[in-house]
Amino acid sequence: MSTATDPAPLDHRVELSIGGMTCASCAARIEKKLNRLDGVSASVNYATEKARVRYADAVTPDDLVDAVVRTGYTAELPELATPEPGDAEQPGEIGALRDRVLVSTTLSVPVIVLAMVPPLQFTHWQWLSLVLASPVVVWGALPFHRATWANLRHGAATMDTLISMGVLAAFGWSLYALFLGSAGVPGMTHEFSLTASRMAGDGQIYLEVAAGVTTFILLGRYFEARSKRRAGAALRALLDLGARDVAVLRDGPGSLTEVRIPTEELAVGDRFLVRPGERLATDGEVVDGSSAIDESMLTGESVPVQVSPGSAVTGGTVNSGGRLTVRATHVGADTRLAQMTKLVQEAQSGKAQVQRLADRISAVFVPVVIVIAAATLVVWLAAGAAAAAAFTAAVAVLIIACPCALGLATPTALLVGTGRGAQLGILIKGPEVLESTRRVDTVLLDKTGTITTGTMSLVDVLPVPGQDAGDVLRLAGAVEDASEHPVARAIADGARQRCSSLPAVSGFTSSEGLGVAGEVEGRAVLVGRPAWLAEAWSSALPGALAGASAQSERNGRTVVAVAWDGQVRGLLTVADTVKPTSAPAVASLRELELHPVLLTGDNETVARAVAAEVGIDDVIAGVLPEGKVEEVRRLQSQRRVVAMVGDGVNDAAALAQADLGLAMGTGTDVAMEAGDLTLVRGDLRVAADAIRLSRRTLGTIKGNLFWAFAYNVAALPLAALGLLNPMIAGAAMALSSAFVVSNSLRLRRFRPLAPST
Repeated sequence: MSTATDPAPLDHRVELSIGGMTCASCAARIEKKLNRLDGVSASVNYATEKARVRYADAVTPDDLVDAVVRTGYTAELPELATPEPGDAEQPGEIGALRDRVLVSTTLSVPVIVLAMVPPLQFTHWQWLSLVLASPVVVWGALPFHRATWANLRHGAATMDTLISMGVLAAFGWSLYALFLGSAGVPGMTHEFSLTASRMAGDGQIYLEVAAGVTTFILLGRYFEARSKRRAGAALRALLDLGARDVAVLRDGPGSLTEVRIPTEELAVGDRFLVRPGERLATDGEVVDGSSAIDESMLTGESVPVQVSPGSAVTGGTVNSGGRLTVRATHVGADTRLAQMTKLVQEAQSGKAQVQRLADRISAVFVPVVIVIAAATLVVWLAAGAAAAAAFTAAVAVLIIACPCALGLATPTALLVGTGRGAQLGILIKGPEVLESTRRVDTVLLDKTGTITTGTMSLVDVLPVPGQDAGDVLRLAGAVEDASEHPVARAIADGARQRCSSLPAVSGFTSSEGLGVAGEVEGRAVLVGRPAWLAEAWSSALPGALAGASAQSERNGRTVVAVAWDGQVRGLLTVADTVKPTSAPAVASLRELELHPVLLTGDNETVARAVAAEVGIDDVIAGVLPEGKVEEVRRLQSQRRVVAMVGDGVNDAAALAQADLGLAMGTGTDVAMEAGDLTLVRGDLRVAADAIRLSRRTLGTIKGNLFWAFAYNVAALPLAALGLLNPMIAGAAMALSSAFVVSNSLRLRRFRPLAPST
């Protein structure tokens, strides 16, 4: 029973665009601030600059924005945020950052060279260094100073605090040494060292440190921004697939009139034209015309799909053939493209479990580093070291310890991995799915629509000796063409494909569940079950066909006899055929050390025949939808980690119960909603690719986190011991972030087992 202390349900969701974040500790601060609000649960992603928030009725989106602003950052609601498809702001921001890098580099290089090469230190060289370094420290490092001031006003410290403190400390000491110490005297020189040991007295300047650190970190930020943009390229490509306008057919005086309207004004039921080369504006059904549709942008399948009246088509695909008239069936957020984009965005905005540890560390890392830097200064001075050497070691600690790489480790890998998956027709529902793929050891495979095509088709034509197979198929196809039964449709379609044309039929009659009869070319033709022909028409199978009929039935195929003029002339076998890619897919799953099991509601004979054809040993047949759920639970009770691959409504519950649900995108919406991974293509090999990609992405995340942790653990003691020049520390910090991002970008080269041709 509910009480007054029960938390309010978090029924509302919103995604805020966050501005001003510079590191993982910024994201952690915003997340902590939002989660302190009653009735709010938030997750902030540094790489995507998004905050996913769930909130109760008592909270408004404006309250969320105000909380972020009070923390010292900016926030925009979705309707106010700059739309991501055009990505208009980001190139401008990257351009401004590039300009800052170019100017800072131009000014810093002479300062660094003069400091590192003593023979070049001419009279008054130190004053030229001051002139060149000052704009870098004041203007080049301005973003760090501005962010530090904003954070200090809110009682917080971030990575920018470390950088700003280090740069200003080095610059301030240099000003003291030049104006009040002995460093400003004509002819002053000093040696350069990678360690702190050479620093002594007030005759040393650190302008190369102040300018070099600023330039190195700006350069790292620039490459990081570019890499993040490349990492999100696949999602932007999805967003850009939508057509901007569409030619709609409207009722005019006496005829239909073509009117061009924005795509967002389309309504369900509207008919619109798609000319060759144009992109389909929305999901729909072809009502006129035939063509080939290029779906490669959505599914990764490069072979065009032929469509004709009655065919379903997807918005965002390209008409590469004739002119089509399409009736809109889904618009706006209900389209397949919109749902795919939403899945990718949610996956990229989420957090894997392994990232949460990094977030907790980043949240306390900066204050701890400031304490370590202060302790380093005190210990060096207490040990009798020169003030300059103690100061240099403390500055190196501040700069080397920035937790940027920790913050980028998971989000960048997720960005690239989920984006590459979207290009290949693999939609990962959330980062927690990655953890599941690593542990899975058993894969349950549905039969119909997953391993098989899901539609009946003609498999074989067996005529009696001396009878022409073409005549058997042509006459049977003519009679079956008048029936709507799935077996009849398979025979008629097969006959139409193999024969030039089908003759007309007259006097058509149907015996439900048994067979059909009709007159074709003056012959009384019967097509139906062999037992029906034998009992009702005294047309028994000859011995030559009886054995073939029994064998086909043992293989799970449907056998249909064809007779005319009182004699059986041949057999037709019809079956739900196995997809040609299913056997290689099962082999690929085994290579991933997964145990495949066929789980179907079909009978044992058919199931085992299909399993034998694709290489599956274990078969669970004749189970109802609730039985599939029980089988998943039974395997889980045996400590197996179960993945389920299915496509139908009857698979939805099992997909939800499984540790990992893989829904075939050619199936029902219910199944796709229940799955953790959606496979847009109907190729079972994509299931193996999905698990491979997920595992590769998780491995990249763990590798990133390992190196980010190892970098900080190894570098901090070196800096505290005075073994790192602060300028080298700045370069190393920037390189650590660059490594994490570049390592994530390797996922773009992931190659699927399932070819797209």
